[in-house]
Amino acid sequence: MAKHNLTGKEGEEIAAAFLKAKGYEIVEMNKRFGRAEIDIIAKIGNEYVFVEVKTRSSDHFGFPEEAITKRKITLMGKAAEQFSIEKSDGLEIRFDLISLVLGNAKHDIVHIEDAFFPGMEEF
Repeated sequence: MAKHNLTGKEGEEIAAAFLKAKGYEIVEMNKRFGRAEIDIIAKIGNEYVFVEVKTRSSDHFGFPEEAITKRKITLMGKAAEQFSIEKSDGLEIRFDLISLVLGNAKHDIVHIEDAFFPGMEEF
């Protein structure tokens, strides 16, 4: 597996542990809906939270959250819609972003709740 794939996988595992520590239930990881992949689907209270995890080994080339695209937001929206149809339990949904910069001793992690919603013009 390529180094960037390993970095991404490590970031998703760290993000899931972070969310669990905050009281979230991890429902699914790396869930595919057609062309869209949701890194983490979590649940807290009466909400499903669709989480995009962006991980970098350093911030030398910018912050991880700067890498999210409009296309990704659109695909996540379609995936969330499909997930909601499948579950049909009426829970609210929201879209969060977890940004990670991996370090040797500690990791910088930023959790942005309600980071975006499909159809928004800019992130």
